[in-house]
Amino acid sequence: MSKLFSFSGTDNFCPGGSIYPNPKESNLLLPLGHHVDVYFPACKRSRVGAPFVFSGERFEQKKPSIEVLPDECLFEILRRLPGGQERSACACVSKRWLTLVSHIHRDEISDIKTTEPSNLKDVNSEVEDQDVQGGGYLSRSLEGQKATDVRLAAIAVGTATRGGLGKLFIQGSNSRRGVTTVGLRAISRGCPSLRVLSLWNLSSVGDEGLREIADGCHQLQKLDLCHCLAITNESLLAVAKGCPDLTDLTIEGCANIGNEGIQAVARCCPNLKSLSIKDCPLVGDQGIVSLLTSASYSLTKVKLQALNITDISLAVIGHYGKAVTDLSLISLPNVTEKGFWVMGNGHGLQKLKSFTIKACLGVTDLGLEAVGKGCPNLKQFCLRKCAFLSDSGLVSLAKAAGSLESLELEECHRVTQFGFFGSLLNCGPKFKAISLVNCLGIKDLSLGLPPLSHCESLRSLSIRNCPGFGDANLAALGKLCPQLQNVELSGLHGITDAGFLPLIESCEAGLVKVNLSGCINLSDKVVCKMADLHGWTLEMLNLDGCGNISDASLVAIAENCQLLSDLDVSKSGITDFGIAALARSSLINLQILSVSGCSMVSDKSLPSLGKLGQTLLGLNLQQCKAISSGAVDLLVEQLWRCDILF
Repeated sequence: MSKLFSFSGTDNFCPGGSIYPNPKESNLLLPLGHHVDVYFPACKRSRVGAPFVFSGERFEQKKPSIEVLPDECLFEILRRLPGGQERSACACVSKRWLTLVSHIHRDEISDIKTTEPSNLKDVNSEVEDQDVQGGGYLSRSLEGQKATDVRLAAIAVGTATRGGLGKLFIQGSNSRRGVTTVGLRAISRGCPSLRVLSLWNLSSVGDEGLREIADGCHQLQKLDLCHCLAITNESLLAVAKGCPDLTDLTIEGCANIGNEGIQAVARCCPNLKSLSIKDCPLVGDQGIVSLLTSASYSLTKVKLQALNITDISLAVIGHYGKAVTDLSLISLPNVTEKGFWVMGNGHGLQKLKSFTIKACLGVTDLGLEAVGKGCPNLKQFCLRKCAFLSDSGLVSLAKAAGSLESLELEECHRVTQFGFFGSLLNCGPKFKAISLVNCLGIKDLSLGLPPLSHCESLRSLSIRNCPGFGDANLAALGKLCPQLQNVELSGLHGITDAGFLPLIESCEAGLVKVNLSGCINLSDKVVCKMADLHGWTLEMLNLDGCGNISDASLVAIAENCQLLSDLDVSKSGITDFGIAALARSSLINLQILSVSGCSMVSDKSLPSLGKLGQTLLGLNLQQCKAISSGAVDLLVEQLWRCDILF
């Protein structure tokens, strides 16, 4: 009883403690009425923002944290930050904060009025305007596993205060964490200055992602879509409406894009200058015709490859391509001779300067002659895998295209040496370069050419991997083209000193660049003669794979070629003596030297290479088995400014 009457409220009423660890739990068994004389203290409401953690018999209370706020509240706080730098700093806290900051649209940034001095307020407003609008000076590229939504969100937030994002290139890897609509939405909201967007191999990006870009990036000028299989016509429709300043459109391997999307671009993008469509089976004549007719005075570059278009598209190009300067037609199986003939006679390609045709079975002599007549300003013409082109069509083209400067033939097997020389004899006064690659119909002349006028304008000659090209052709070229400066004879096993020496002796202007790689039958006699006659103009010499070249050639080069900056003697017969001869020369100033695969170049050349390294920027020592790794390490340490391959 004494304990009962002496109870003051601070001691425990029962020695064993309350039967209810939590006083609230007593309400479950003891209802409180007005007739029950029991004292029970009032309970406080627990704070929601400060969670309790149960530990043993006590409740431990954590410190209040902003992380317990829902995304809506945290978003409202972040959008009210005074500047872009503050938002960027907050985005570094966690991925959650980064996601929230990246989803703040520029129109959602709250303007907070402060009591700052007027001059400071003006400065802050200028900075804020720069943060929101940006100039689009920055470029970013994401490839492979780095192409994720999180990185795009970081780019969107980080570039806003540093000039604005102008170019974005994304090449995905089709991984689970690849780019989705979420990442493109962040770019759309944070990068209104985006002008160039390239999306490659992004199977997880669909129409919704491109709609986000169209809604937020109205300054977009260049769009490149490659192998984005989930993108359809709806994407192009949204881009066409939201980005009317589009000037460059490239679509490749997008199987769900067809005529409807191309027609939308034609209606809404009057300033389109460049168009490239490849491997899109749903794109046909309707889409191409609508684009050409709508952008007749703005479209300058057109590339059509692996499409189901017919002669109708070529006819429209020939009539409406008034501004086209660069045209490429590749792998068009449904185009016939009639299409090329109508295109040439349409007289609309008056400004065409560069024309590439590849793997089009409709290219014939008749169509090629019409193209030559209908394109009076054509300067560069490239014909590849044209199976029905013969000597007659090539000569007719040379006669008709009076402004032609460069002609390239690749895998045109019906063209023979007569068509080759006939084009040189009938070309215009501006013709400067001709190239033959893998043309199996070219054979060596059995009879010399009759005395005819010279082709004084030709400056560049390139013959690669034409096994029938021999000494008689080279000798005839020397007489026909005395002003040659750049000569490339690569992989020609049929030429020898007897054919190349007359060419060297006939060149009056002085050879500047000479590539003889793979000409296994040439010897030191050719190199010594070339160094003697053209050493004062020679700048580049490639003798890769010429096994008969020895130190005598290097001695002649060291004594005569004072302008030579690039020398390749890989897989030749040179030794340490030849390297030493180059090093002793006071005239030569090499910048690039390649002795790859020269088995007789050893560690003894280390001092000579060190001396040459005073001017060298690149040195290739690969497959030089007589040079030790220790010698290479010394060279790397000594030639710190030279890029050494070993």
